[in-house]
Amino acid sequence: MFIIGIDPHKGSHTAAVIDGDERLLGEVLVRADRRQRERLLGWAAAFEPRVWAVEGATGVGALLAQQLVGAGETVVDVPPALSARVRLLDTVRKDKTDVHDARSAAIVALRHKHLHAVVLDDHRQVLRLLARRHHQLVGGRTRAICRLHAVLCEMIEGGLSKNLSAKRAAVELRKFRPTHAIAVERKHVAVEFLDEVRRHDRALTELHQRINDMVEASDTSVTDVFGVGPIVACYLIGYSGDIRRFPTAGHYARYNATAPIEASSGPKIRHRLNPNGNRQLNHAIHIAALAQISHDTPGRAYYLAKQAGGKSRKEAMRCLKRRISDAAYRQLRADTNR
Repeated sequence: MFIIGIDPHKGSHTAAVIDGDERLLGEVLVRADRRQRERLLGWAAAFEPRVWAVEGATGVGALLAQQLVGAGETVVDVPPALSARVRLLDTVRKDKTDVHDARSAAIVALRHKHLHAVVLDDHRQVLRLLARRHHQLVGGRTRAICRLHAVLCEMIEGGLSKNLSAKRAAVELRKFRPTHAIAVERKHVAVEFLDEVRRHDRALTELHQRINDMVEASDTSVTDVFGVGPIVACYLIGYSGDIRRFPTAGHYARYNATAPIEASSGPKIRHRLNPNGNRQLNHAIHIAALAQISHDTPGRAYYLAKQAGGKSRKEAMRCLKRRISDAAYRQLRADTNR
């Protein structure tokens, strides 16, 4: 068995092939263009059987990995952290070059038996794209609202309420009668920000419909979890990817940062909040938790029981988010097994 490691870049890809003894048998640099797959397959024809190990197959190397899988090749995703660890512990060379990075990715695939196999994109990738677009639009609208709010504070005594809407801002702008050049320009800038907010509102309305349609088409059961609507389900399915890459609910909780990090020292055992992990997944689970504690649900009862047991509101919320993470994991696993 030959292992071909690939260090992908925007403009080129470096491949290195090793055997079962980690000996480097060949290397090649190909330009990232329309013929990149054909060049790599032509070069690799002499190495049979083979497995491709693409570093970051869900990031920069996503397109190449999908092309290789589409050609019937076996491809595994190598996390960059594992490649860096191999490079650091290498007794031959520790310098960071493209060839050495590709060889490190191949060694990871050779020695690590639980790497995620790359499969052709399906509805999960579509939902990930929709979730990413939703996050971008919400962020753009928030920035526009904040800028509009700042201008209105210079035009209206006391400004407006924190929960500012495009409709309310339009009403106030119609009332405003500028009397000098500075006020005229402020109103002009405010109208431009208002137009930007309205564009984001229209885009979000249209995007919500696309998300609803795609979540319904996916026939997922994750929406059975209270507080998980189409938008939250889009984030959960899209950013979780193939749920089989997480052996247990604990692995999934660590990935979405709902599992605390141990920070013990000496005899003192303690844990702290995990600031890492996938923040988009963590935010989606947080939204579901807010929905549960604002309604008469078992989640609210659990949240109140944790507070009665001496935990603070933030600690109780973290406990509830972990339970929701476990519930979402079970539903996603069930969807995969159907």
